[in-house]
Amino acid sequence: MNKKILIVEDESLVAYDLKLILTRAGYKVCGIADSVPEALEIIEEQKPEMVLLDIFLKGSLNGIDLAKVLTSKNIAFVYLSANFQESILERAKATQPYGFLVKPFREKELLITLDVAFYRHQNSIESKLRQEQALEQVFKNIVAEPINWKQKLLKIAMSIQPHVPFDYLTVTMKNDTGFPDNALSFLRTGFDEYQVIGKDELVNITKTNKAQLSQMQEDSPRITKADFYNAANFVKIWPQFPVKKLIAQFFNMQSFLGLPLLSSGGDVIHFSFYSRKTDCYTHDHLILLDRLHRLLLSTVEEIIPFDVPEPSLTRVDKLGQNQLSEKSKAAGFKDIIGKSHQMLTVLDHIGIVAPLDTSVLVLGESGTGKEQIAKSIHYLSPRKNKPLVVVNCASMPATLIESELFGHEKGAFTGAVEKRTGKFELADGGTIFLDEIGEMPAELQVKLLRVLQEQEIERIGGRGPVKINVRIVAATNRNLEKEVEEGRFRLDLYYRLFVFPIIIPPLRERKDDIPVLANHFLARYAQKIGKAVTGISANVMAQLLEYQWPGNVRELEHFIERSILLTDGPVIKDAYLPKLQGKKESPVYAEMPTDRLKTIDEHARDHILDVLKRCNGKISGKDGAASKLGLPPSTLHSKMQKLGIKKWE
Repeated sequence: MNKKILIVEDESLVAYDLKLILTRAGYKVCGIADSVPEALEIIEEQKPEMVLLDIFLKGSLNGIDLAKVLTSKNIAFVYLSANFQESILERAKATQPYGFLVKPFREKELLITLDVAFYRHQNSIESKLRQEQALEQVFKNIVAEPINWKQKLLKIAMSIQPHVPFDYLTVTMKNDTGFPDNALSFLRTGFDEYQVIGKDELVNITKTNKAQLSQMQEDSPRITKADFYNAANFVKIWPQFPVKKLIAQFFNMQSFLGLPLLSSGGDVIHFSFYSRKTDCYTHDHLILLDRLHRLLLSTVEEIIPFDVPEPSLTRVDKLGQNQLSEKSKAAGFKDIIGKSHQMLTVLDHIGIVAPLDTSVLVLGESGTGKEQIAKSIHYLSPRKNKPLVVVNCASMPATLIESELFGHEKGAFTGAVEKRTGKFELADGGTIFLDEIGEMPAELQVKLLRVLQEQEIERIGGRGPVKINVRIVAATNRNLEKEVEEGRFRLDLYYRLFVFPIIIPPLRERKDDIPVLANHFLARYAQKIGKAVTGISANVMAQLLEYQWPGNVRELEHFIERSILLTDGPVIKDAYLPKLQGKKESPVYAEMPTDRLKTIDEHARDHILDVLKRCNGKISGKDGAASKLGLPPSTLHSKMQKLGIKKWE
């Protein structure tokens, strides 16, 4: 093994215990440090591959300060800490460690965490290299395209978007011969849709004049190195940079990253990235841009004709918009509806990870559309012509889930009258989507870890392992970190899945998407139901925007379908929205007509939910809901699946 590890720990007994464990396991401990300055000296001399890092150290600097340096040097690190203070843990988490061990920990737990950390770091390096190689090829293809330079510049910006996200990008070009103080901006309006804004357009949009804008540019100091500013730090630089203040205030931008490119001929090409997210930019973005600096500069120099008159902005914008819209329709996102900057970020992340074989963990509340995200990842991947197998881990009885996933041989157990092919084998060559993975029993988590590590399964009653080639996309609405802390989810499995997390924001946090989604569902269900309902009144739309949507997109979809059924005219004029009486109570629908009788299935659903609630969600066993209802647990599971009950509410 002989991988070099540095221990940064201020308790000498803990440090030497760690050294003994690591040495026995075959690692090479290249040093022990109890402060950040001492650690930096060892790092410079020994070049460790991994650092075990305590948060509280001797001196004025702590482990979080050192973590930022390690990130800039692309050295993996795992935190060791006995501190549970939330603010400290949040700051530590923001540095994106490759693992986190809480003192005291067992030897096995340490070695598993290190194994996973090395795996994740190697995967991350390979992923970054592949992304950079892909970008280089994309840039070459753009340069060769028979389109004008502004369209090329827009395509360059689009190719950077998944790696350095932005809602507004300004490219400023300064030289002595071509376009002094000329800037071209791209405002993101959809996934692959951008409004091109020149200097004249910016003046009109912001209601300034050219003289004012020129003066603002003159009053701004020249930026000579790449840097970023988030939230309050961005606001602090506004007095120095009035143009940035103007853009931030007018377009509601919360973060900024500046990248100056200086050519050998003395020209300065400046990229200014703006985002509506308050904490969008990190040191990782600076590291990536530093690696791409030369490639980006040579590409931009090749496409920008400093001595050629400016072509029509209107024509560029129109052509660019048409081309991008066509691309968007074919890109695999057609069933994901949303134009908020939060959802655009999700789509960008899908675009990054889909072509790779990396495992993906989709996180989000119930009803946010996790399965649709998984489908997009599959259909945008090289596996798109192979199977996509969907498994809901919450809907399968614990006694059957192993057979469902891995299959069984004939006679493997009572009732196994024939051989069964499991879901993993069915997905061979393609993708398996494990929904609600947080519900998976602990004994199955061990077997799933083996699939991730070895790419092989073993059927129940089988005589040996079966090799498979499957990509795993998992999803959960649970807080897996809390599940790990409470011993219900394996730490090693969590980190194996957490290589590339995609977090879907709840609908209440992206209200810009509500009108788009509502109109999408209106068109779909009006056609399906066969009613000529074509619009939503302003009053109803205002109520939709005000409501918090605890059931997220699924709840909005059901609301629109129900409203179409209850509407007589062409416009939905009444909003039968739930009024939540309390956080733990079921919603009571306001203004809902009371003369409609419930169906048998609706009564059955209400009764099962009531019993589940009384049993605290327990299904099987002496005090379980199945026993109270006089049903076998497997029958109750089937009824719950039929009635759309995933868990008690």
